[in-house]
Amino acid sequence: MTEVTRAEVCVTAIAECFRGDGEILCNPIGNTPLVGGRLARSSFEPDLVITDGFYMLIADTPPVGETAERVIEAYNPYRSMFDILWHGKRHVMMGATQLDRYGNQNIGCIGDWRRPKAQLLGFRGAPGNTINHTTSYWVPKHTPKVFVESVDLVCGIGYDRARELGPIASRFHEIRRVVSNLGVFDFETEDNRMRLRSVHPGVTVGDVVEATGFELVVPEHVPESRLPDDAELRLIREVIDPNGLREAEVTG
Repeated sequence: MTEVTRAEVCVTAIAECFRGDGEILCNPIGNTPLVGGRLARSSFEPDLVITDGFYMLIADTPPVGETAERVIEAYNPYRSMFDILWHGKRHVMMGATQLDRYGNQNIGCIGDWRRPKAQLLGFRGAPGNTINHTTSYWVPKHTPKVFVESVDLVCGIGYDRARELGPIASRFHEIRRVVSNLGVFDFETEDNRMRLRSVHPGVTVGDVVEATGFELVVPEHVPESRLPDDAELRLIREVIDPNGLREAEVTG
């Protein structure tokens, strides 16, 4: 097999987040998530619905980052997006400036919210996303400053807060995966604490533990994240991301 880069392993891991989703809106945010989502659609999850990034649902898979002619299959104005969002028919992959062991996410500010050290994006759609449909996260640089004991501001809610909210949150709440440049994580534990699911090739469990600011659940055996097969690698390099945008985002 052709040598596979760390970025391509991450793209494949992101694609795997959408496996089994079927006919729902695949809504990854950012270049590497877009490559992964479109890889899933182009290979093992053909019923996924993807957008052009604005207000159309598209039938083809155009290259990420290029203005290309698209095959439009439906009009998706903003009001229609909320119908999809509120009924659990969407899986979004967002970024995270901070994440804790239960999947609480911060993209709002660093420090005390009343006088923050740094102002970030704000809450954006994170509260509604995490209550109303499946959410995953992409972290291109895994450090203890991102994977923290407690987030400075809760934007996307994790499993502990969803339990406190009760039925209003439990209907569709699911933090499916976290993918970082070091490995893949889930919350498939008895108390929904973050678990190390796999490490990327060249990464050790010790590397991940050292880069995490809280105690992860670490199984006795942690497999390596799977590599893309030859067909997937061709799709990534020649069809979905011919300009190599994925490589600019992922650090070793």
